[in-house]
Amino acid sequence: MTSASAGSRAPSRLPFHLPRLGIGTAPLGGLFHEVSEEDAAATLTAAARAGITYFDTAPRYGHGQAEERLGRLLAPAGITAPVISTKAGWLLRPRPDGSPGAVVTDWTERGIRASLESSLTRLGRSYVDILYLHDPDDHPDEVRRTACPAVRRLREEGLVRAIGFAMNHSGPLAAYVAEFEADVVLVAGRFSLLDHEALTTLLPLCARTGTAVVVGGVFNTGLLADPAPGAMFNYQPVPGDTLARARRCRELCAGFGVPLAAAAVQFPFLHPAVASVVVGCRSAAEVTANAAAARFAIPDELWHRLAEEGFVPAELLG
Repeated sequence: MTSASAGSRAPSRLPFHLPRLGIGTAPLGGLFHEVSEEDAAATLTAAARAGITYFDTAPRYGHGQAEERLGRLLAPAGITAPVISTKAGWLLRPRPDGSPGAVVTDWTERGIRASLESSLTRLGRSYVDILYLHDPDDHPDEVRRTACPAVRRLREEGLVRAIGFAMNHSGPLAAYVAEFEADVVLVAGRFSLLDHEALTTLLPLCARTGTAVVVGGVFNTGLLADPAPGAMFNYQPVPGDTLARARRCRELCAGFGVPLAAAAVQFPFLHPAVASVVVGCRSAAEVTANAAAARFAIPDELWHRLAEEGFVPAELLG
């Protein structure tokens, strides 16, 4: 792969190595469609076979179900030393009968600590590797006043190894990185073959600060996995012009014998700030396909061809 020319990267703030490919567990919490316990177990077994050890989760994924499944199923799958990131800022409120109820924001130190403690119980762990503040777009005052001091204390206590932010929009995320010493951030859907938003401010900033970047949503909610009519794009039905762009991207990749999914998964690594990509998986077949996409050899010529039509920013190519 062509090395990025988007500038050098400061030493990473992460105190551990983050695997290049991870699994996002929102599907295991029932995003879009329910996933059976059997399929969830098979998904994690396939991850073990593929050598995948990084798993991103959150209390909001299935009202705790994704975390509970990781807690139950990772060890039986053969994954005994996983890297796990979870999130805080939202508390689960079960109904009196114990069934899932409301999810409410809580950025207080008490709320952040309660969220993490509940996550650790569901995961069956004494610590997590990364704790992200989850979608704090509209809460800068609370983040500044209580949430950031809270996660720093949790890191000092050894309950988390690294702290950061997880958001869908790169502008507010960059503002938080500029103000706070984040070890790592997760940006979803804003650095893909169809969306370069994160390149304007977030990625250069993270490269300067040594903040590791995890990229999610590289398929833009499935469109770049299979650009078919009826596909979703960023959680909405795909517009016709965007579908046409995705199909053109697939056509260019096919001209070099490269699956579109392989280019989508590997594209973020053209920027030196990107440490890892997480892809949502709901089945063993999806894990196997995504692992193969991450390993597929992509010729430099394809990246340059994609740059000619605007799918890859030219500044990323040496």
